Formats: sequence, structure tokens, C-alpha cells
Amino acid sequence: MPEQLIRKQIHLAAHFPGVNHNTVWTDPRSGSQIDFENFVHLARTAERGKFDFFFLAEGLRLREHLDRIHDLDVVGRPDTFTVLNALAAVTTHLGLAGTINTTYNEPFELARQFASLDHLSGGRAAWNAVTSSDAFTGENFRRGGYLEHAKRYTRAAEVVEATRALWDSPPAPAPTVDRERGIFAPPPVTVRFGSEQFDIEGEFALPRSPQGYPVQIQAGDSDEGREFAAAKADVIFSAHGELEDGQRFYRDVKDRLAKYGRRREDLKILPAAGFVLGDTAAEAAENARVIRRGQVTPQTAIAFLEQVWGRDLSAYDPDGPLPDIDPVDNVNITRGRVRHARDPLAVAQAWRAKAEAENLSIRELIIATTARQQFVGTPREVALSIDDHVQRDAADGFVLVPHLTPTGLDEFVDKVVPELQELGSFRTEYTGSTLRDHLGLRHPHLGTEGVRAS
Repeated sequence: MPEQLIRKQIHLAAHFPGVNHNTVWTDPRSGSQIDFENFVHLARTAERGKFDFFFLAEGLRLREHLDRIHDLDVVGRPDTFTVLNALAAVTTHLGLAGTINTTYNEPFELARQFASLDHLSGGRAAWNAVTSSDAFTGENFRRGGYLEHAKRYTRAAEVVEATRALWDSPPAPAPTVDRERGIFAPPPVTVRFGSEQFDIEGEFALPRSPQGYPVQIQAGDSDEGREFAAAKADVIFSAHGELEDGQRFYRDVKDRLAKYGRRREDLKILPAAGFVLGDTAAEAAENARVIRRGQVTPQTAIAFLEQVWGRDLSAYDPDGPLPDIDPVDNVNITRGRVRHARDPLAVAQAWRAKAEAENLSIRELIIATTARQQFVGTPREVALSIDDHVQRDAADGFVLVPHLTPTGLDEFVDKVVPELQELGSFRTEYTGSTLRDHLGLRHPHLGTEGVRAS
């Protein structure tokens, strides 16, 4: 790679995963999902490492598999806004990002909640806007039902537009105070927003927040999702972490920005990635092998296979060969998780070919095919690999998903961050106070004023 005069700066975020196949929840060091000190530990570690933001996922319903709560894939924790607002009080610079659903929440509530977080944190809020098209999740909500795939992004776009209309409402004139009657009365400013799904007319009670809008994160990968991100998002939480795949995704999405009047630097692409460290490359590889076996238990391996086969495969040995029967169409084999295969038969054929060629059992195959991008090696090797992905435009940085909470990020911050800083591609101190500052993003109302590419 040719030497660059100015190195791209790497953006890093820390993900607090739920109890699922990404974590090794059976490890005795694994912490509770409802102990606030565990959230504090990971957030403060990320801030000590000068990360851009802390990222919290959320599930709206406990997931089921074959009509049972699937105890190896449950996201269970306190309300996202409660956790993030509490973390605002024990951090000073770290961005605070929450996954909040656009399908089952209303624009006014979202606008107030995120504006409150942005005010209380001094401009550090971010919103990962996600959609849901399954009736299973909708059963927890009054209107229930579901939105077809094509309509869920229509609603998501309207939710984002409506919340921005509320955030954009002009600041109220100076408030009046009647001390005798005990009235504090800012004159109301009426907000009007109309669309296919919303008809809003009322007053937004909060003044404009420090960032104008919270940083907008988006995770969809369909063509509709990419267009939505190009038009509205500040950050994409991507699944394309491998170098060449990441480069293709990076080019595709960045090339869409111009038609929306946006610059390539207005959207950051941050794939999810794991990491495993060792004092030597061989030690790191062995650590990675042990961790992956802890992440994909025998029960998890069979459950993953059932999501493609559409059948109850509990009678099969996870350490044995793949089923010799073909998949069937059974969309309810898992409820609350998107199916892994739109063409199950094609996936089954590809998996059989891979298993035969490499002599893999069911569990070994699932370990091999379900892993996200992972950086494995010594701290120096991992730092060089991350830097290479960013300098070669496969990503603008990564959302790191530790295999263990809350202490799984400690070693990365202690050993890899100094290596990135030595390379000159990662900050040694925060140079701004808001999340938009950290990401080098424009303020939506101030243009480039106040933006610091830190």
C-alpha cells in the first residue's frame, strides 16, 4: 500500500452485546445483563480508549425457537434509554448510541427521548433506527400486525422525517414568568407534519439539542436499506467486514451519496467485528478456536441449522454429519429472528459441499459459516489489520463486539489502542465534546462550523 501523507483516522465503537451466540455467556467471568456496573465498566473502558461511542442493542420480545424461549439467544436487559441516560452521568466524552425500533414507536416519543438524552449528555446521543416486519414482535404492541418488507422502510423514513421536523421546530421566544400565579410559560411553537402515516400538530417542549439531530445510525443491507442510509444516515452499522467485500459495499454506498447532495465523508461505514489477542499468532489462533466453540454450543449449532432446514432437527448429533433430507418452507421455525436464508435449498447445497470438502460436522460447519469479521493475532498484528482495512477504504472503522462482557474490551484498549496511536491513525485525546465532533460530521444546522475531525 503506498504511503499516504495524511492517514485516515479510524473510528471505533464498543458494542454491549446481549446474551446470544456472539458472547460466551457460560464463562464464569461473564457479567449480568441487568447489573448497571457492568454497563459502566464497558463504557468507561471505551472512553479510556478514546472510542467514538458505546452501542447498545435492544430486543422488543424474547425470542422463541420451536415455541420455546431460546435460552441461548435471548437479549434481555433494562430499557435502552434508561441505561444510556444513566451512563451519561458517569462518562464525559463517549457517545451513547441506542437501537430503537421505528415500526413500534411514535415520532413524538422518539424525538423527546433522544433530544432529552442529547441535552443530558451534552451532545453525545445516537439513534440506531431499525425496522421490524414480523407479526411476532407486533403481538407485544396494541396495533399488532406487521408491515410488509417494502413498507417498513417507508415508515422508517417517515418516522425519521417526523422526528426531525420536531427537532427543527424554531426555538421558543424568551419565556414569561408570572411569579404571583406560579406560572412559567414559554410561548408555544406549533409543529405540523403530515405524511402517509402521520398527522402531527402540536408543540415540542424541548429546545434544539446540542447536535441539532442525534447521530443517525442505520443497519439495513438491502437495496432499500442502502438508499435509506445514503439519504438519512450518519453511520452504517455494516455486516461487510472482510476486506474485498467491505470495499465493494463501501464503494456502493458512498457512490449513492451525491444524488442526495451529500459528501462521501458525511457517512461513516463501521462494520461489526470481533477480535482475539495472543502474545503470539499461534496463541491468538488457539484462543479464537476456544472462543468460537464457546459461542456456538451444540444446542446453538442445531438451532442455526433448523433455521435453514425449517425442520425440527433435535434428533441429529451436532458432532455428526449434516441431514440428508432437504429443507422445507417453515417460516415459523424460529420466531423473532430473521431467517438466515432466502433460498434454503441453495444454502443447504452449499453447506453440504463445504462440509464434505472439509470433513466438517454440523457444529464445525456452523462455527465456520456464522462467524462475523474477526481480527486475530498479536496486538500489533490486529492494529495493522484494522488500519489496513480503513486505509484501503473497506471501512471507516469498526464496531467492536467483545466475546465477554463487561471485561472483554479491556485487553484491546490496553494493548491494541496504543499500537493504533503509534501508527498515527487513532486519536490520543478527544478534541471535541459531541459525538458529531468525534466522527467529523457536520452539524445539521451549522454546516461545517464546529466540526473537528478528531
